[in-house]
Amino acid sequence: MSTNETFVSHLLELRTRLVWAFGGLLLVFICLVPWASDLYALLAEPMIAKLPAGGQMIAIDVITPFFVPLKVAMMTAFLISLPYILYQAWLFVAPGMHSHERRLMFPLITASVILFFCGMAFAYFLVFPVVFGFFSSAAPVGVAVMTDIDKYLSFVMGMFLAFGITFEVPVAVVVLVKMDMVNIAKLKEIRPYVIVGAFILAALFTPPDVVSQFMLAIPLWLLYEVGIMVSWLMTKSPKAVETKNG
Repeated sequence: MSTNETFVSHLLELRTRLVWAFGGLLLVFICLVPWASDLYALLAEPMIAKLPAGGQMIAIDVITPFFVPLKVAMMTAFLISLPYILYQAWLFVAPGMHSHERRLMFPLITASVILFFCGMAFAYFLVFPVVFGFFSSAAPVGVAVMTDIDKYLSFVMGMFLAFGITFEVPVAVVVLVKMDMVNIAKLKEIRPYVIVGAFILAALFTPPDVVSQFMLAIPLWLLYEVGIMVSWLMTKSPKAVETKNG
């Protein structure tokens, strides 16, 4: 097979995988549309629970009450479809990988999805109640706390992204070690800089209160330690030693 034919076949395969991935996402989104308002109510629950008695959220723009729940439904559909989308991506790249690369990549992809969801759950169940409680209590006397639903969605998505990426730290550490870009001794050596960097990132990506910054920085540091531990276990396993010696 010529180079041009190989390139065209890869493009056709890529198109097929994209169509299947987008089709799965669209199907889940269509199924969730009737419950879009309920999904937004669930997303807004941590904020509403911390509002003063009689407090409520507001919609400033005319089209916001319609489009914001749809955005939530689309975000939910993407999260539900993410394993399937990654599976389609895996079907595209797996044939070009060596067997040992496939054995490594599949667990890493699975762990990445699970850790990202864990980061979102950590933000929703533990961080949001603290952050929204702080904001509500910090409001001056006579000021009614009424958050716009579109701005609330943007804030929540930013926090989900920040905590989701934070929980990917163990995967990043393992990948760096497996690719021989850094060794475990070096990871331990730069630990103080990582801790300082964790608090700097927390200050940049969380609201300006100490509690929420600690709730991002401390998990970031602990997940870094988990990454070091997992990398050490992988390098000390019999298969890893045999591969390295062989």
